[in-house]
Amino acid sequence: MSEYPFFFTWTAQSAAKPMELTGGEGAWFTLKDGSRWLDLGALAYQVNVGHGNKRIVEAIKRQADELCLSAPNSVFPAKVELAERLLKLAGPAFSKVFFTLGGAEANENALKIARLATGRLKNIARFHSYHGASMGALSLTGDWRRAPLEPGLPGVVHVQDCYCDRCPFGKTVDSCARECATNIHQVMRLESRGATAIGNRGPAGAVAAVFLEPVPGANGVLVPPPDYWPIVRKACDDEGALLVADEVLTGFGRCGKAFAHQHWGVTPDMITVAKGLSSGYATIGAVIVSDKVARYFDDNVLVAGLTYYAHPLACAAAVETLKVYEDEKMFDHAERLGPALRRELDAIAARIGARAFVRSLGLLGALEIEAPSPAWTTLGRELTARKLSLHVDGKRGTAIFSPPLCITEQELVTGMRSFGDAAVAAFGPRS
Repeated sequence: MSEYPFFFTWTAQSAAKPMELTGGEGAWFTLKDGSRWLDLGALAYQVNVGHGNKRIVEAIKRQADELCLSAPNSVFPAKVELAERLLKLAGPAFSKVFFTLGGAEANENALKIARLATGRLKNIARFHSYHGASMGALSLTGDWRRAPLEPGLPGVVHVQDCYCDRCPFGKTVDSCARECATNIHQVMRLESRGATAIGNRGPAGAVAAVFLEPVPGANGVLVPPPDYWPIVRKACDDEGALLVADEVLTGFGRCGKAFAHQHWGVTPDMITVAKGLSSGYATIGAVIVSDKVARYFDDNVLVAGLTYYAHPLACAAAVETLKVYEDEKMFDHAERLGPALRRELDAIAARIGARAFVRSLGLLGALEIEAPSPAWTTLGRELTARKLSLHVDGKRGTAIFSPPLCITEQELVTGMRSFGDAAVAAFGPRS
C-alpha cells in the first residue's frame, strides 16, 4: 500500500508511481524535485492548450467571483456561451448540448439518450476501444479494462476493429473490401432478428447506436481509411441506428480539426467530448446532440441529470479554452505539425532494431513495436533519464504521442529525436 491516503488509478497500489506536479508552461511541466519534463502525452491526453495558461486560470477566478454555485436548471452566461460554441464547432445538424463531468459520463448519457430516443436496447462498439470507466461506458469499452468487471451492461455487442496493420479479416488496406466497416452492418442485421417492436419506435432488440472513436487513441492510434466512416454512416442510416462519435480523446484539434470525424465528411448523431474541452483546467464533458435526436425530448422526458451539471467554474474554463484555441489557431497548428510528427515517427521506426508500425493523424501518433518486456522496461528508464513524458504500454507494445497543441516544431522535433535515442538504447539499433 502506498503512503498516501487515497487510491492511485489503474494500478496495484504497491506499484503506484506518484508524480508530484508543481506547475508548468506550454509543452513542459515541472515536478517537486525541480525537474522539467517535455510533455509528449498531454498528461492524460487532456492538456491540449498546454500547461500554465493564465487566460484560463483568470477566467476561472472571474467566474468564482461572479457565480460559483448553480443548480442543474440554472441559466447563466458561461453556460449559454459554451453550448453555443460547441454547437457551432459541431455544425448545423446539431441543436442541443448535455453537460457532464467528464468523458465516461458523456458516453454514459449518450447511451441513455440513444436508448430513449430509439426505443432500442442494443449498442455496438469495437474491441480495441476505450469509452470510459463507469459501468455503462466500460461495457462499451473493448480493451483490457472491461474484463475484470464483467458482466457489464446487457445489450452491448463488440465487433472487429479497423486495424489495418494487423487486419482481423486477413486483408491489406490497398486491396480489401473494408470488411471492418461492412461487418458492422452485418452484425446490426443479425442482432435485429426476432426483435420485438415497441410502439412505432421499436424493435427493442435492434441496435440503438454504434459507438466509435474516430481514431482509437489509447488503443494504438488506429487511423481508418477515408471510406470507413462513410460506410458505417450508411449502415446506421439503413438500419435506423444512431452513430455516436466518441471524441473524448480526439476532439478539439488533437487530430488537426475541431473533431476528428470531420476528416471524412461524416455527420454523426451525437458527439461525446471531454478532455480538451477544458484542457484539464476543470472537470467537464458534454454530449453534443443532433436536432433529429434532440427533438424527441421536446415532449418526452429526458431521464438523465447530474448535480454538478454545467458547473459555473467548469463552463468558464471551457469557454476560455475554446477562445484560446480560436485566437491562437491551435487546430490549424496541430494540422501543420502533423507531417512533422509522422516524419519523426518514421525515422524512429527506421532506426530501431525491432519491427515497428507507425500510425498518426494530426498531433496523435503511435509506434507499435514488437519487442520483449525487458526492452520496454529499459525504454521507461531511458525516458525518465531524458525527462520525456508520454504513454508507453509495454504489455501492448505501444508508445503513444499526444503533445499539447501549443508545442513548437522545434520542441516536437527535439523531443521526438530524444525519444528515438531512448528507443535505440532500449530496442537496439537497426543492423
